[in-house]
Amino acid sequence: MNVQTILSDIKKKKLAPVYLLHGEEPYFIDLISDAIEHSVLDDAQKGFDQSVVYGKDTDFSNIISMAKRYPMMSNHQVIVVKEAQNLKWKDDDLLQKYLEQPTPTTVLVFAHKYSKFDKRKKSFKLLEKAGVVLESNKLYDDKVAAWISEQLQASGRKLHPQAAALMAEYLGTDLSKIANEIEKLQLNIAADKEITTTDVEQNIGISKDFNVFELNTALSKRNALKAFQIVDYFAANPKSNPMPVVIGSLGTYFTKILKYHYLPDKSSAAAAKQLGVHPFFVKEYEYAARNFNRRKTFEIIHLIKEFDLKSKGMNVGHLTESGDLLTELIYKILN
Repeated sequence: MNVQTILSDIKKKKLAPVYLLHGEEPYFIDLISDAIEHSVLDDAQKGFDQSVVYGKDTDFSNIISMAKRYPMMSNHQVIVVKEAQNLKWKDDDLLQKYLEQPTPTTVLVFAHKYSKFDKRKKSFKLLEKAGVVLESNKLYDDKVAAWISEQLQASGRKLHPQAAALMAEYLGTDLSKIANEIEKLQLNIAADKEITTTDVEQNIGISKDFNVFELNTALSKRNALKAFQIVDYFAANPKSNPMPVVIGSLGTYFTKILKYHYLPDKSSAAAAKQLGVHPFFVKEYEYAARNFNRRKTFEIIHLIKEFDLKSKGMNVGHLTESGDLLTELIYKILN
């Protein structure tokens, strides 16, 4: 089951007796466990029929003892086990026995964060059979912009693709952080207005002209003056523009340029799908590919890897400041 289906069922009170929410992306796990914790019972019922425990502070004997009780003031009792990855899963015999015939009026939630559950375990198969299992995977970098657009579209809001790309570049893959910024935009921008890059810059605190998004664009056009202006700004504001983020952005960008070179079908729709970008940006990659041929693009990707190592203290040579390293990298990219 996917996240939206599970949330829809919770809203309709179509509840499973047990939920296993596991994986490396905590955002979706929190989203579903919070929905169950906050919406299944009302405030008066929670005092009698809801329990929230933590994996490091409890065990299966206590959890199963609670799960076998019947609700006092409502149709269901809810038990949420947070940080369930800290339970002693090697000693889950009591859980296995319970899952063979779970209490129908109990909603038992295991929020197993930051790692995947061992699917070879007998309890995993029993959890799948008895209830709902969701594997929460991290989004790849190239999927974040589309996810941002989907979240706003689901709320009936319009977001310019360039604004989505800027948010993805600046905020990375931390979905909890992104969700907070999306909420901020929804509160501050009129509902009938398309959210633009200017709105993103003003409300999220991104410099309008000096960010990794603009650096990539400047390089694609071989605009040396603009590129070095941005690098100087980064050097003066290292906390807002950390070297690993800038290097990562450059690596992703030039990898897509190289991929564009080898596309058999370079039409806008086909290229957008293969590159994982909005069709709006295909023209920029086409332009960049004209400015950086295949051989040069290969050289640049090698340079980016080299300077990534240097930024981590390896083979630094005479340059030690991140600003100096980045200046030299940009010079070599452009020459």
